[in-house]
Amino acid sequence: MSQLKPHAGSQSARRRVGRGSGSGHGKTSGRGHKGQKARKSGHVRRGFEGGQMPLIRRLAKRGFNNKWRTEVDVVNVGALAAAEFQAGSEVTLAALAAAGLIPNLVPRNRREDGEKTVEFVSRRPVKLLGQGSIDVALTVSVHRCSKSAQAAIEAAGGTINLLS
Repeated sequence: MSQLKPHAGSQSARRRVGRGSGSGHGKTSGRGHKGQKARKSGHVRRGFEGGQMPLIRRLAKRGFNNKWRTEVDVVNVGALAAAEFQAGSEVTLAALAAAGLIPNLVPRNRREDGEKTVEFVSRRPVKLLGQGSIDVALTVSVHRCSKSAQAAIEAAGGTINLLS
């Protein structure tokens, strides 16, 4: 082990500039003569095109971000089939999270009849979409459901419960 050496030419010395003309990088230190790039802060910011109207401002602004948009977690019917739920079982949000089909649920404190309880809810509404096929009868509880997903679940003999 003590005899190991790096390959020849694989490690080069750090380039030390401004250390005399004999070094080959003296005087101007490889920056050439004058000009913006020879100065200490000699660079142009990203997107700067020398004063002409930059590309980002030449192109039109399009679209907008809707601040009232609600993001949903999507689960496809084919994913339910791939998760291999038992026939006749109830697929709740907790079951979907346990199968890794939606992100983890978060705890929410509730008070009913003066008693404090903790329930686990999803961060976003869960929507069932109809991509894929299923042949197992399931009772699925989700917030939203597409028509094609509802048709696929009911064709397999299952039902859909819409949560509020």
